[in-house]
Amino acid sequence: MTVGDVRVATDKLAAGYGKSRVVDDVDLTLPAGEVTVLVGPNGCGKSTLLRTVAGLLPALDGAVHVDGAPLHSLSRRALSQRLAFLPQASHVPAGVTVRELVRHGRYAHRGAFARHTDEDRESIRWALSVTDAEPLADKCLDELSGGERQRAWLATVLAQRTRILLLDEPTTYLDLRHQFDVLDVVRRLAREYHIACGVVLHDLMHAAAYGDRLVVIAEGAVLRSGPPEEVLASDAIERAFGLSVSVVRDPGTGYLTCFPQRPPVAL
Repeated sequence: MTVGDVRVATDKLAAGYGKSRVVDDVDLTLPAGEVTVLVGPNGCGKSTLLRTVAGLLPALDGAVHVDGAPLHSLSRRALSQRLAFLPQASHVPAGVTVRELVRHGRYAHRGAFARHTDEDRESIRWALSVTDAEPLADKCLDELSGGERQRAWLATVLAQRTRILLLDEPTTYLDLRHQFDVLDVVRRLAREYHIACGVVLHDLMHAAAYGDRLVVIAEGAVLRSGPPEEVLASDAIERAFGLSVSVVRDPGTGYLTCFPQRPPVAL
């Protein structure tokens, strides 16, 4: 597998609930080694689309392919060996340590009652290491800060050793530093391990800085998709958010950022 190989592809996908379509006719690809960021206004269907791609919601129409296989043809266990999904919020019983939580990521490979293998132990070690969660391994989740807890959950899905990672608003409830810490990990996973990352974000500045490709969702459809500098400079942002933005590249980091083209309100 090389960078750019398509790991997930949708074909005219419709996602929603019951007979109600939230987004329709979506053609989306998640290439290996890239961070694809879904942006759009509240309630536009970003999370609904991601959950449908993850197999947690049934597609209302169209198709999803994972590693070339139709999503509906994969068992839950087979899908979990290919794709990991981290929701906006997760809950565990009090007293569970980070290491115990991360072990759960191996269930897709060994089942709930099988003994741990050397491969399991190596995957757990790797997941803790790549998320910088090793110092937290023996701490209980309820003792951790929001950023530390999010790193623990990220390590848990990484322990599945999949090549597709879907993250639904992973920076929610985090302060600014921890938001960047988590997104740094996501970018590293794409760059160094060629994982295909699909991420829902609210913040356009984060999307500009960390996304290799942006997908703008609004009005029940994908309005635009492509490199951040093209998407952010298009009319799709104004259509989706009712806001024009200016796009600049930071000379120090090389990251893109964007600013609203609107003067501050006078006090």
